[in-house]
Amino acid sequence: MDKTAFDLRYREYQNAVEDFLQGQFSDKPHWEDLYASMRYSLLAGGKRIRPVLALEFARLAGARWQEALPAACAVEMVHTYSLIHDDLPCMDDDDLRRGKPTNHKVYGETMAVLAGDALQPAAYTLILDSALSSQARLECARILAEASGPRGMVAGQVLDTLHAPKTEEELTEVHRLKTGCMIRAACTMGCAAGGAAAPLREAAAVYAENLGLAFQIRDDMLDVCGDEAAFGKPIGSDAQEGKVTFVDLLGLEGCDKAVRKCTDQAKAAVAPYDADGFLRALADTLAGRDR
Repeated sequence: MDKTAFDLRYREYQNAVEDFLQGQFSDKPHWEDLYASMRYSLLAGGKRIRPVLALEFARLAGARWQEALPAACAVEMVHTYSLIHDDLPCMDDDDLRRGKPTNHKVYGETMAVLAGDALQPAAYTLILDSALSSQARLECARILAEASGPRGMVAGQVLDTLHAPKTEEELTEVHRLKTGCMIRAACTMGCAAGGAAAPLREAAAVYAENLGLAFQIRDDMLDVCGDEAAFGKPIGSDAQEGKVTFVDLLGLEGCDKAVRKCTDQAKAAVAPYDADGFLRALADTLAGRDR
């Protein structure tokens, strides 16, 4: 797929996600400060990789991708809650996210915790109220719950913040759980929304696992050699916090090779289904990103 065609489809998905999210929590009850905090982070921009993946896999499964929008945006809500909590003083204690003050810096720690808490059940409401079949709604809800819970993203956060991973194996496990599980959820929820057969679901899982690891290794590289304005947060924050990263273990050259290996494996997994090459172009784009 050439860059123009890739960009057009990506923007179509991205714009649909932005429009959908803009309509969430827009009323003004007397607890509208909660809604303001939720919307502040939910509408803060970003690449919207997870919902884009969900929509593309729904399309590949034979569905109208628009029907999968609520499920795709549910993934983004859970991802947003995780970022709000990840930035808190008791976690990473970050002041900036996507070039803007983090949620707790604007609304205070208590409201940031509550905004994150509120986004979680709201995500499941989107799935359960969607026009998908009852079977698809059940599958999507279960996939998201498993990916974001104590055997997925939260487990990864515990390992990252409290267990101080030191080896490549430990670090890989952290990022498989913390980042990879949610990317896998996005891909497999798209498959579920479209009623995909087992081979596509299996390919989606392999693609997601490799894409997620490549994404995190690239993230570690950018924390060393990225541009702060493009990256949207201070460079070198991992080193300041004493965290071991893939750059510490593999060096920049080794990281670059690892990103390419994971990217090639992701592309190979979906090649039989990705007729026009969108998913493979996306993998290459993420491998070379600067933010």
